[in-house]
Amino acid sequence: MAINCGIVGLPNVGKSTIFQALTSAPAEAANYPFCTIEPNVGIVNVQDTRLYKITEFIKPQKIIPTVVEFVDIAGLVKGASKGEGLGNQFLGHIRQVNATIHVVRCFDDSDIIHVNGKIDPMDDIGTINIELALADLEVVLKKLENIPKQIKSNNKEISSKAKILLPILEKLVVKLEEGVPARLVDLTDEDREDVSELNLITMKPSLYLCNVDEDCLSEENEYVKTVKEYASKDGSQVLSICGKLESEIAGLDSVEEKAEFLEAAGIENSGLDTLTHVAYQMLGLKTFFTAGEKEVRAWTFKAGSKAPQAAGVIHTDFERGFIKAEVYACTDLFEFGSEAQIKEKGKFRVEGKEYIVKDGDVMHFRFNV
Repeated sequence: MAINCGIVGLPNVGKSTIFQALTSAPAEAANYPFCTIEPNVGIVNVQDTRLYKITEFIKPQKIIPTVVEFVDIAGLVKGASKGEGLGNQFLGHIRQVNATIHVVRCFDDSDIIHVNGKIDPMDDIGTINIELALADLEVVLKKLENIPKQIKSNNKEISSKAKILLPILEKLVVKLEEGVPARLVDLTDEDREDVSELNLITMKPSLYLCNVDEDCLSEENEYVKTVKEYASKDGSQVLSICGKLESEIAGLDSVEEKAEFLEAAGIENSGLDTLTHVAYQMLGLKTFFTAGEKEVRAWTFKAGSKAPQAAGVIHTDFERGFIKAEVYACTDLFEFGSEAQIKEKGKFRVEGKEYIVKDGDVMHFRFNV
């Protein structure tokens, strides 16, 4: 399944620098606003040690990790929802992603221009969140305009759906007018499904990515503490990253050099690894594996998926013609050393359509179409 996260924020807060470092994909980074016009897209492998450990026991021709797509969206400004700074174009790009990563500048540097002339994370966050809420408000109001006509429709299905949507849309209007993100509005899962076709930006999971200087990776500064306090009420996660440091890491050629650099800097994991795993968690995603001589591969699935749904991640025919799944935990492979030993120990299972797939399962699907 495709997973993509949009990197958003004010101009000149370090979005493109972080994107470039994380993905090693080309993105123009410069010290002036609106450097990015079209969204840059980078595909990042999710570093999962289990995938590579599996290959110690099952030797494949290919190893295929799962990936996250990062989209670097041009800087938004106050008035973006009304088209300021090419805002409507940028907001359209954000609607296409699964989650938003909101880069917030949390460092002082007089040599780097801030679009508002001062470093104030809360003001920056407020500007972006209000613009996103106003953009969603416009979408909801447009939908609401057609509801009275649809309620009067002779088509019972259209009329019934409109009656269900009316109170949901009215509730969203009230909160979005106050600048409250749609994800924080008191709606049931069913309500959210009913308005999912609107693809509201503020309904998407969100992460605040604090761009800090190197010193603040070990000890939080006041800017980061302020963002964390706000995020605890906003229902969002927070992660700190040093864009400058990540750029240096990205510039190294080998895995060994990067590992040595991280060790010297006293950092356990790179920002790339941490961010991709947090993105996974934020979207409620898990990983299962397929393993054989041809390839060992990681697959992404939604937590709580049943075996046929997981099979559908590989191919729709697998889900349509699902018969059964042969399953064992990757940890059992690490403990017992081979599939033959896993079977001997009674850890090899055959599961049916109701099986809830677990993170780290190694699966082989039987199907007939």
